[in-house]
Amino acid sequence: MDSEAEHEYTAFVTHHASAMWRTAYLLCGDRRRAEDATQEALLRLYRRWPKLYRKGGIVAYARKVVVSATLDGLRRRSSSELVGGDTYFTAEADPTDHVGRAERRLLITQALAELPERQRACVVLRYFDDLSVDETADVLGCRPGTVKSQTMRALDKLRLHPALADFDLAELGG
Repeated sequence: MDSEAEHEYTAFVTHHASAMWRTAYLLCGDRRRAEDATQEALLRLYRRWPKLYRKGGIVAYARKVVVSATLDGLRRRSSSELVGGDTYFTAEADPTDHVGRAERRLLITQALAELPERQRACVVLRYFDDLSVDETADVLGCRPGTVKSQTMRALDKLRLHPALADFDLAELGG
């Protein structure tokens, strides 16, 4: 993408991201899902930006893609997720232990930062963004087998990470 298109994309995001989030929130009723859908929509928009920038219709496409991303997320999660609040890293933790949860999240973040970029992306997209192997492959522009192998290697490294010795990686699906 050339610098002018990159600048225009940045300006578009600055001016329209909150409206896109609001649309997603109204569709799904969950702030986190709305943020995820907005990010997904912005990613899809970024991928098509040069063509949209030349042809026009950016706002209409952005609206369509945020609705699609939100509904896709609801369909994907509706059959496997129970409503119950924030459950990340809290399987055995005291729900009032906010410091403990924050500390665990910090440890995970630090451990993820030490992974190679592709492995980190696979883990984050698969286990934090709840994308399937195929969806992750689509986002990363690689084959599903690459996602599987990179995810396996990343989880193996995370299991050996000293800061995560007491953390149950099964909570990430590992």
